[in-house]
Amino acid sequence: MNTIDYDKALYYTHRSQWDNLLILMVRTKDDLLSKKIEHFLHAYNFENDYSVIQKRLTALLRYIDHALEMNGQDILNEPYTNFY
Repeated sequence: MNTIDYDKALYYTHRSQWDNLLILMVRTKDDLLSKKIEHFLHAYNFENDYSVIQKRLTALLRYIDHALEMNGQDILNEPYTNFY
């Protein structure tokens, strides 16, 4: 699994670079990440209730955290063949 998309999503969200986040949404191979970004951006642009925006942002960040955690476990489970 490639973690670059998740790193970019965190960076763009932190820096409020919504245009770049939209481009990432279209280009990523991770369908769930794309859907989470879509839901957040839609809420950010069209929702009047701030709690909904916060809920979508939290869902996006939780998914990124989960995906990175799963990727870290995959790395830890690999055998150490060339450890030297």
